[in-house]
Amino acid sequence: MANINLKIVIADPSIIIRNGLELQLKRMAGFRFHIIEIANVEMLTDALRINKPDILIVNPAMIGGLLLSSLKEECGCHSMKCVALIYSAIDTMRLRAFEEQIGIYDSPDEIKLKLERLNAEELAVEEETDEQHVLSTREKEIVVCVVKGMTNREIASSLFLSTHTVITHRRNIARKLQIHSASGLTIYAIVNKLVELSDLKLEKGM
Repeated sequence: MANINLKIVIADPSIIIRNGLELQLKRMAGFRFHIIEIANVEMLTDALRINKPDILIVNPAMIGGLLLSSLKEECGCHSMKCVALIYSAIDTMRLRAFEEQIGIYDSPDEIKLKLERLNAEELAVEEETDEQHVLSTREKEIVVCVVKGMTNREIASSLFLSTHTVITHRRNIARKLQIHSASGLTIYAIVNKLVELSDLKLEKGM
């Protein structure tokens, strides 16, 4: 079986934490990693913009109140997955924006499983987009949610997906349909009987 190639940025102030995690990753069978270490938040934006990593593993305390969505947008890393590196108590609400979490007490097998799960999720999205111009069942569900005015986070919670997967699906929908606005998707959904006009009026009236 071919190795999974992943480019990863590890962002943490502690060189011991960064080096220790890098050592564990490079020992994992089935993966080939290109790893970039970042010691402070001032270097992070440039590192992401230059390297365009598949995954950012970052200490949430290091980025403070910086929104991950804004960081992805600024660096042009729209498909990058963000993993929280946890080794102290942290507000669980701050972790909701992350696709995954890694703790310093996780075993190598646990970390490997999490990386495999992230990669499998990405592959599942890619497989659904192989048939161009035809929306998958999941994409139709997301169109309905968008038309109802739900945010990406609300869609992710409703459909038990990560926010990253919702964003990827929406990008694929826009490419397939060449529709880039909620109003355009509303017309598409009505014409293709994904929603009823009466349902939309009811939603807006609630």
